[in-house]
Amino acid sequence: MEVGICKQDVLQKKKNAVLVDGVILNGPIMDSKAGEKFVEEACKIIMEEVIQKANDVTEKVCEWRSPETLKKILDLEMRDTGESHQKLLQLCQDVIQYSVKTSHPRFFNQLYAGIDYYSLVARFITEALNPSVYTYEVSPVFLLVEETVIKKMIEFIGWEEGDGIFNPGGSVSNMYAMNLARYKFCPEIKEKGLSGLPRLVLFTSEECHYSMKKAASFLGIGTENVYFIKTDERGKMIPEELEKQVQRARKEGSAPFLVCATAGTTVLGAFDPLDEIADICEKHGLWLHVDASWGGSALISRKHCRLLHGIHRADSVAWNPHKMLLAGIQCCALLVKDNSGLLKKCYSAKAAYLFQQDKFYDVSYDTGDKSIQCSRRPDAFKFWLMWKALGTTGLEERVNRTLALARYLVEEIKKREGFQLLLEPEYANICFWYIPPSLRKMEDGPEFWQKLHEYRYIGMKECTLTSNV
Repeated sequence: MEVGICKQDVLQKKKNAVLVDGVILNGPIMDSKAGEKFVEEACKIIMEEVIQKANDVTEKVCEWRSPETLKKILDLEMRDTGESHQKLLQLCQDVIQYSVKTSHPRFFNQLYAGIDYYSLVARFITEALNPSVYTYEVSPVFLLVEETVIKKMIEFIGWEEGDGIFNPGGSVSNMYAMNLARYKFCPEIKEKGLSGLPRLVLFTSEECHYSMKKAASFLGIGTENVYFIKTDERGKMIPEELEKQVQRARKEGSAPFLVCATAGTTVLGAFDPLDEIADICEKHGLWLHVDASWGGSALISRKHCRLLHGIHRADSVAWNPHKMLLAGIQCCALLVKDNSGLLKKCYSAKAAYLFQQDKFYDVSYDTGDKSIQCSRRPDAFKFWLMWKALGTTGLEERVNRTLALARYLVEEIKKREGFQLLLEPEYANICFWYIPPSLRKMEDGPEFWQKLHEYRYIGMKECTLTSNV
């Protein structure tokens, strides 16, 4: 059945139809019964093809096709007339069939953690309700949920009070923090812009996330003004090198304003020494931001929270529950120690059509003006529902189990011929080489590494092909 309704049919059935410029204003926009039936049938496909097969190891991770082949299979072209529901349901089947099954037990891409059913239901609810989190009058439940979740996350950091906001990705959280630190350093920048300011510089680890360079570029700070601090053999920032670079920047006449430490680097899973870095920040009056997008979830574990010792001294923290805690992409928070309204002061535009001050409720719940977005998804809800279902103990078990699995994998790597562990991990990142039999007696040198890299690309191709078997 088609969704559209013929104008003539409506005019015949509705004697009082209002017609303006050829448009029927008081007729149905679509056939609601047909729409409900489509949703019901589509949900059945999702249940059978995605959810029920999520943990089935006999299913394929991905039915790989080249881009040109996949374009033909999916029939991506949009046409003047709509497709039938039968065709649309087949398209849904095709999309699922040829997509990567990120919840599959054998899907090992970085930073995915599998499926959480409570978080998934929360996403279904928010998609159906289609809310936007900017004012209490349009999103009362989700604003209260976000406030509650942020307060709880702040407790785990170790702050007595604070502020925060959920963002579309850890990269955006890092950008927020960088801009907030700059605003704190020179508030006049919000109105007067960059002209007349000294050369601002910030410091971060050589192993930091690439979003730091992107943020510096986006905010007009410039990538040349990001000083990358040397790391030790484990990938941790060396505090003595940070001190040297801060002094160097000052001698050059620059204005240092921010240090971005990392708690859980992308490749090595390294945790910067936060206490020592905080000492340097206090000494020089620098904002300390901790990118704990990956490592922040260790705070939930009483056993592993020591990895982030000193994080309570940070001015801001980025933390992504969608990674180790399985909250579902995307679920990312920026948390700020300041509770004086700094976020709002920095980002507020005071849009009168949204943020009136004479509403019939407490307008402090209208949190949208401390965001760079207007429309914003209720990402905290999926974390909240999952947390309610599992409790803090259940979340802690997830962290502990993940790191126990990492420990198990390390021990298995040590036992197996041809596997070479690069370093003992302190988190869930396991770095190792697989040495093919033909290279195991070859001397270490440029030729060895060149051949090993060639095997790596061959192996990647073979993995892609075997995913279709």
